[in-house]
Amino acid sequence: MTERPVLAAIILAVGVAAAGLATGVGFARGRSVDRFVTVKGVAEREVRADLAIWPLRLVAASNDLGTANAQIRTNVQRLREFLARQGIDSAQTSLQDFSVSDAYANQYGSPSGVTSRYVIRQTLVVRSESPDQVLAASQRIPELVSAGVVLSSGNEYGGNNGPTFVFTKLNDVKPEMIQEATAQAREAAEQFARDSRASIGGIRRANQGVFQILPRDQAMGISEESQITKMVRVVSTLDYSIR
Repeated sequence: MTERPVLAAIILAVGVAAAGLATGVGFARGRSVDRFVTVKGVAEREVRADLAIWPLRLVAASNDLGTANAQIRTNVQRLREFLARQGIDSAQTSLQDFSVSDAYANQYGSPSGVTSRYVIRQTLVVRSESPDQVLAASQRIPELVSAGVVLSSGNEYGGNNGPTFVFTKLNDVKPEMIQEATAQAREAAEQFARDSRASIGGIRRANQGVFQILPRDQAMGISEESQITKMVRVVSTLDYSIR
């Protein structure tokens, strides 16, 4: 009578061990199927801006409103003539942000220390698809000062008096750069497989990555917008299966 329970216990133990072995084999197979390597590929391109936006902020001040207004109109005309000499057509310019401030109307200020009651500001914005032309013109700004044109700084377009250079043709370089980044990632995966005496299979998962437009000269105080030549960069992440 006592042999049967012992035999049953032995059979049960063998069954559990066999089931555990089968599960372990299945788990090992699952893990081997799931083997993969994650690699990154980098692609970079030096590009040149194809659009320039240049805000030129004019200011005129006087105790007489009519005089201040006449000054601002004269300055706008002189500025247009200057741009024309640089080959920039008036069709590429627009007037924006006309404003008049009256020092006597400032409830927080004291008119006793005011030298010019009225201050008029006007911004002339150059928008050109010839960035090199705009860059050359921006380097001759002292000519405007010599002609009596007063420029002021502002907060739009980065808050400086220089042009903002924009690269708008990112979609033209994307396909080739993605191809290059993918090829570089595969090369890294193949090297990993050779080192581990394995081979790579297909792509399990791919992340294209974010395209970045960076300044070509990456130094302190240099912004991407101020450089006519830029660097486009993308880092792609791919998972390759390992056999």
